[in-house]
Amino acid sequence: MLATRRGAAKLSLGVVIGLIVFKVVVGVITGSISVLAQAADSFLDLFAITITFFAVVVAARPADEEHPFGHGKVENIAAVVQAALIFAAGGLIIYSAIRRIITGATLELTEAGIGMMLVSIIASVFLSRYLLRVAKTTDSVAFEANARNIAADVYSAAGVLVGLIIIRFTGLTIIDPIIALLVSLVIFKSGYDVMKKSFGGLIDVKLPEDEENIVKSAIMEHVGELVNFHALRTRKAGRQRYIDLHLVMPKDISIEKAHQMCDHLERDIKNKLQHASVIIHVEPCNEKCERCPIPPDLRHDAT
Repeated sequence: MLATRRGAAKLSLGVVIGLIVFKVVVGVITGSISVLAQAADSFLDLFAITITFFAVVVAARPADEEHPFGHGKVENIAAVVQAALIFAAGGLIIYSAIRRIITGATLELTEAGIGMMLVSIIASVFLSRYLLRVAKTTDSVAFEANARNIAADVYSAAGVLVGLIIIRFTGLTIIDPIIALLVSLVIFKSGYDVMKKSFGGLIDVKLPEDEENIVKSAIMEHVGELVNFHALRTRKAGRQRYIDLHLVMPKDISIEKAHQMCDHLERDIKNKLQHASVIIHVEPCNEKCERCPIPPDLRHDAT
C-alpha cells in the first residue's frame, strides 16, 4: 500500500507532522533560531505534501468532456506551488538569521538541538529516497518535487547540526545564524531545480531526447513497410505523455494495412513509454522521392 501514491502521501504526512512537533519543542527549549527555522520549513513541507495528496487524486481522474486530455497538469501545478514554498522557506531562514545577527541571543541545551537534528536528518533521508522511488515508479512530477523538497531539509538540518556542534564546544552563538544563511542558498538551488522541471510541463516542453529517440527507433524498425515519418510532436502533462506524428505509407497500400501499421506502432510505443497517448496521421507517398526505402516491386506503377 505504501508503494502507491496515496500510501506515500499518507506516510509523508505522518513523518512530517512528527518532525514539526519535535522541532518546535526543541527550538523553544534551546532558543535556536536555526532549529525554529527548521520547524517552519517542515511546516511548509506539510503544506506541500497536502497539496501533493490532492493533486495526485485529481490527476488520476480520467479524461472527461471538459478535460479531454485528462487532468495530468494538476501535478505540474502542484510542483510549481511546492517550488514556491521551497523559496519561501529559504527566505524565512534568511530573515530569521539576519534578525538573530542583529539582536543576538544565547542558546541553551544545545545537546537537545543536536539530537533533534540527527533524528530529522535520518527521517528526511529515508523519506526523500522513498518518495523518489515512488516518483520514478509512478512517473509523478509532484512526488519528485515533494522528494526534493524533503531532501532540501536534509541539507538544512545538516547545516544546523554542524552549527550546534560548533556552538556546543566553542560558545560562538554567531555561528547559528551564519550556518542558517549558508543553508538557505542550498534550499534556493533545490527550489530552482523543481521549478524548472515542473514549469516545463505547463508550457508543453517536448519529451526528453532519449524518449523521443525511443519513438523514432520504434518507427524505423519498420523501414521497408513504410516510407518515412515527419512532424513528430511530443509533450507531457503530469505522467501522461502525448505523441503525434505523420506517417508516410506506400501510395497503393490498403486502408486496412495502414490501420494495422498504425495500431502496431501505437502498441509498440506504449509498451516502451508508459502512460503514452499516440496519434498517427497517415499520408501517401508521392513516389517521387529518390531514396525511397520501399522495394521497387512493392511500389505502385506510376502512370
